[in-house]
Amino acid sequence: MAASSLISTSFHISCSSGSPNRKLTINCFLPKSFSLHKIPTPTCSPIQSHKRPLIPYRSSCPPCLYKLLLTAKNPFSPAFDSLLILCTSLALALSLFVADVDSASAFVVTPQRKLQTDELATVQLFQENTPSVVYITNLAARQDAFTLDVFEVPQGSGSGFVWDKNGHIVTNYHVIRGASDLRVTLADQSTFDAKVVGFDQDKDVAVLHVDAPKDKLRPIPIGISADLLVGQKVFAIGNPFGLDHTLTTGVISGLRREISSAATGRPIQDVIQTDAAINPGNSGGPLLDSSGSLIGINTAIYSPSGASSGVGFSIPVDTVNGIVDQLVRFGKVTRPILGIKFAPDQSVEQLGVSGVLVLDAPPNGPAGKAGLLPTKRDTYGRLILGDIITSVNGKKVTNGSDLYRILDQCNVGDKVIVEVLRGDQKEKIPVILEPKADES
Repeated sequence: MAASSLISTSFHISCSSGSPNRKLTINCFLPKSFSLHKIPTPTCSPIQSHKRPLIPYRSSCPPCLYKLLLTAKNPFSPAFDSLLILCTSLALALSLFVADVDSASAFVVTPQRKLQTDELATVQLFQENTPSVVYITNLAARQDAFTLDVFEVPQGSGSGFVWDKNGHIVTNYHVIRGASDLRVTLADQSTFDAKVVGFDQDKDVAVLHVDAPKDKLRPIPIGISADLLVGQKVFAIGNPFGLDHTLTTGVISGLRREISSAATGRPIQDVIQTDAAINPGNSGGPLLDSSGSLIGINTAIYSPSGASSGVGFSIPVDTVNGIVDQLVRFGKVTRPILGIKFAPDQSVEQLGVSGVLVLDAPPNGPAGKAGLLPTKRDTYGRLILGDIITSVNGKKVTNGSDLYRILDQCNVGDKVIVEVLRGDQKEKIPVILEPKADES
């Protein structure tokens, strides 16, 4: 800069006192950079002994200065030093005046925020998918004990996401369970009343509908979950604790896990396990892969305290896709059942056998019509065990989860061969699967 760096200046002073043969030449050099608070002592030498090329500035000294230089023991007297300081100050002022120097703010450099490539990708993913995530408020009707007035109070909240431009919102069933009214808040903070299109208690999935303008609805990209890998990076977006949209990241820490539905206890297979934080309020929110595509619905955590402990579960999108399609088209999910009630797995283990013990088989159900025997008591109060299902269509059944897993692969109207242990004998009984009574 012009203020901190000056060119080397040479002062060549010629002094004569009228005698043409007597002349003294002195050259002074200033360093290229110096401090404004401390002027370095100039280096002076006769021109005859200095070997560097000079560009002298010649001027004639008055007789008084000439005599002073001749009589002074040290040529750099205080008067001469003052002259040098004056010349240097003038040169510095001239350089600052002539140089193109901006305002003082030009010397303040604001460093640009630099993000890594993976950080930029995460920021872009959050910005692109946040408009698809909604906030759901569960309202319950309450009656005042004194005035008997009925009013609505929030009893829970959760997350959801826009499925299509028709206003369908997908979330967990336990988010809307027991609600008298539901409200959906979009990313732009606009709120709409929501109606329940349908739900699947067994898989903990529900579909809502809002009458919102299509320009406010941004469907989330739908991916696939069949080719997921452990260690793959995932992102969870939701509204934990009623806050605005938040993002948590992690990896897939396990695949093909099994959890039980919070509503019916029926097992949900092929669940995705992740260490991305899923706190209360994240339920129903989307789990995304690194490309921003939906791969699951955040539904549960494994924690005694109810806070995220690094083990969260998401329903795979391949399961959700089929459920949502049926709910949108028919308002219900048609799932086949055997029409039985069975004993807890621990009870069967105490008997020393492997299978599913039939406790009840209503006569109007598929199993009752096929002739499966329930558990009952005789006239003396003694317990007579019913049939114990050991396999279905040749697939071994050791507990209730195995039975549900096999039925999930069947359709309503299919005929299955149920092998049972009746007393000491094994029998094979054909059963025609039917839908649940409340879904027919």
